[in-house]
Amino acid sequence: MQLRSYSAADEAAVIALWQACGLTRPWNDPKRDIERKLTEQPELFLVGELEGRVVATAMIGYDGHRGWVYYVAVEPALQGHGYGRTLMARAEELLVARGCPKINLLVRQGNDAVMAFYEKLGYGADAAVSLGKRLIPDN
Repeated sequence: MQLRSYSAADEAAVIALWQACGLTRPWNDPKRDIERKLTEQPELFLVGELEGRVVATAMIGYDGHRGWVYYVAVEPALQGHGYGRTLMARAEELLVARGCPKINLLVRQGNDAVMAFYEKLGYGADAAVSLGKRLIPDN
């Protein structure tokens, strides 16, 4: 798998991948999420390509305090082959290169397979509660 920054031609394939991985929700328009990401650190929006097709993504950001990773996706048929590990290793490298001391990510409750994946990579639950407030509705 080759990792590179997202390009506009990837949009349909990226959204289809996110849908196949169960990452989309009615209250988050993936097209708008992509548009928003492209206004901030677009080089940190990674796409994994295999034989000319999009098979993986990670949307990475650094705010000067913590790094965050969203929309980590690997084509379901290719999960378990090390592509997710490769993607996360690159995300960590990019954040360390920016001086980022800690990386955070969110996993939906009940997603035990994904929790096990991240635990194998050394991630653990923080003693914190994620709070959110919608500022701009997508629908």
